[in-house]
Amino acid sequence: MEMRVLAVGDVCGKAGIDHLRRCLPEITKKYRIDFTVVNGENANVVGVTPGQCEEMFSAGADVITLGNHTWTRTEMRDYLKRSTRVLRPANYAPQCPGIGAAVYDTPFGPVRVINMMGRFTLDANTDNPFVVMDGIVSAEDIPITLVDFHAEATSEKLAMGYYLEGRASAVWGTHTHVQTSDCHVLEGGTGYITDLGMTGPGRSVLGIDVEQSIGKFLGDPPRRYNPGGGRCKMECAVFAIDSETGRCLSAEALRVE
Repeated sequence: MEMRVLAVGDVCGKAGIDHLRRCLPEITKKYRIDFTVVNGENANVVGVTPGQCEEMFSAGADVITLGNHTWTRTEMRDYLKRSTRVLRPANYAPQCPGIGAAVYDTPFGPVRVINMMGRFTLDANTDNPFVVMDGIVSAEDIPITLVDFHAEATSEKLAMGYYLEGRASAVWGTHTHVQTSDCHVLEGGTGYITDLGMTGPGRSVLGIDVEQSIGKFLGDPPRRYNPGGGRCKMECAVFAIDSETGRCLSAEALRVE
């Protein structure tokens, strides 16, 4: 059977959550989506709250992945201790609350989702993502494995895609909020895109108010980020996967305004 997976780029602010709620049911129906993974680490502009996670679940997310802003909201720590559908990067230290990988039961069989974070220019005390990934993927043979690699450098994301070629069904990048044009299926049967993009205000700099972002580069003193404005967009990708072999059959990037 063919399983259709939707991966949604970083949701940014209230506008991003509202747009997700508007678009996700329609996209799910139109593209016959069976399983949806949403990166939600910027739902509070910087970080995410438990309440915002629940909003994204009610919109249709099956799993929410996070990233370098995981710990910005301290109330997430207790929430992550009891949640199995919100994943923080697996290469955080083991004493950190939450899990970075989980297996979910679906009508297509078990589906493993892994959240991992890159190390290049991200000032986080994390273990080597490639080594940690090896341990997770090798621990249990599950045909369908989906990976959200939250990383800054395109080179690190590409390297991870090739590293998991033939071992993961789909690998997508998040964090940089700009959708890349390389959504395709690698020769080994792994769907890949360097970055999904973002879900949120279109007139923004990565979701942040344009004038504030320009001011930051001009040297303005730091202040709390304000969300951008304008017409919203939801950037995402659809991966069609053979549920028996775990091989990706097709990959398509989407932008919904």
